[in-house]
Amino acid sequence: MTRAFNFSAGPATLPEPVLLRAQEELLDYQGRGLSVMEMSHRSREFMAIAEGSEASLREILQVPDSYRVLFLQGGASLQFAAVPLNLRGDHQRADYINTGHWSKKAIAEAKRFVDVNVAASSEDDGFSSVPDPQRWQLDPAAAYVHIVSNETIGGVEYHFVPDTGGVPLVTDASSTILSRPMDVEAFGLIYAGAQKNLGPAGLCIVVVRDDLIARTKNDVPSMLDYAVQAENGSMYNTPATFAWYLTALVLDWVRDEGGLEEMAVRNRRKAQTLYTAIDESNFYASPVTPKDRSLTNVPFTLANDGLDALFLGEAESHQLLNLKGHRSVGGMRASLYNAVGQDAVDALVGFMRDFEARHG
Repeated sequence: MTRAFNFSAGPATLPEPVLLRAQEELLDYQGRGLSVMEMSHRSREFMAIAEGSEASLREILQVPDSYRVLFLQGGASLQFAAVPLNLRGDHQRADYINTGHWSKKAIAEAKRFVDVNVAASSEDDGFSSVPDPQRWQLDPAAAYVHIVSNETIGGVEYHFVPDTGGVPLVTDASSTILSRPMDVEAFGLIYAGAQKNLGPAGLCIVVVRDDLIARTKNDVPSMLDYAVQAENGSMYNTPATFAWYLTALVLDWVRDEGGLEEMAVRNRRKAQTLYTAIDESNFYASPVTPKDRSLTNVPFTLANDGLDALFLGEAESHQLLNLKGHRSVGGMRASLYNAVGQDAVDALVGFMRDFEARHG
């Protein structure tokens, strides 16, 4: 069987060694005679997986002891509610920066629980950039400042850590986590859906500072309460055990491949290859301001959108899959997560140049 090149934004491609390891252990995990999917989350074997995965994530991300690491369900979208519920404390407001689709969803959900101040927005330029931080209207009394580090749909990314003046900075890092080194201490809370760089869908990682957990009031539902989840080792209820196990394997793979420094080198090279091909062409175009372009999600358009369907059909015949842009923006999108190799990007660029030569 030949593996296709998968450019899906999520659920995304997983490292082949991880899939092979999971295949090998699917029916018989370490001689136990059963699958990880079948064993108790309280068993000695699964507790070792859980503890080992947290230790690996702490090592790879260099998470300080003053932060809790939670392996939760509900994806990043559930955190749109959990963040304000846990962090609002005695504060009345929270600041949000609007850079696109996922920012808007986070804002809409947060408005159910806290007074949201949209401190800056790039909506006027079609969400093609990150708003100039010099123009942010931050509230020094806000409970926190929320950003989406990378807009998966629009392809806009922060290439800097905002200065929030001592107010805790919260980020949805679903698309960027594990793709490069990250200064965890610059953030009060980091959350990330697993289905891009961490593992399969069904799991969400939350890294939260201890003092922020202490803000949680007793009216927060137990399943959304960071303190409850921390006290129970992310096992207040039965966790997503197989997704957790696969995430543990991905963390091992990242470490074995050279860690975040190596991931950063590879990801910059892949992005540069694709953006260069786009910029050197009169047939393809990037809708994002160059300084704010994402290294993980690359949207692009064709000069003639009437060729979109043909482009996608031919790409699929070349085993270049999941290049269709999100329905809200159209065009194309190539997601270049850690498990997408340079060979995949080279194959895509080769196809793009051939398609342009025939249809440009």
